Amino acid sequence: MIKIALMNAEEYQTYLTSAIKYYAKEKVLSGNWKQEEAISKAEAEYTKLLPQGEKTERNFLYTIRKDDEAVGVIWLAQKSEKLGFIYDIHISEQYQGNGYAKEALKQIEIVGQELGLKKIGLHVFGHNLVARGLYEKVGYKTTNVLMEKDI
Repeated sequence: MIKIALMNAEEYQTYLTSAIKYYAKEKVLSGNWKQEEAISKAEAEYTKLLPQGEKTERNFLYTIRKDDEAVGVIWLAQKSEKLGFIYDIHISEQYQGNGYAKEALKQIEIVGQELGLKKIGLHVFGHNLVARGLYEKVGYKTTNVLMEKDI
């Protein structure tokens, strides 16, 4: 159905630009950051996590392709010898709802197994019910829940 291929430098730059905007927006929506600080904070986090861009050691950034068309991205980091973490999975809006994310998650598990990983974790914003449902369908379990209340 789809395949994943490591990003090249051009794909990475395109990804980085959109990912920073999307991450900043999600942090604002979740109440973690203020609008005026969100872009600079998102840029700082990406710089810290990916200091060498798509060539950052132990980070595997993939373009998700359907035939020759890029339909999304998935980013797996090897946090330790046995633990991986999916920092990002995103399907372009026009391709959502076709099972591409589910298939990409299956393929990233194969990558993880080849790396010797035993577990893969991920983060999902509480307000993203569609993503939470997908992750539960493919076998991810909730390990922590943080809650806040404005007073």
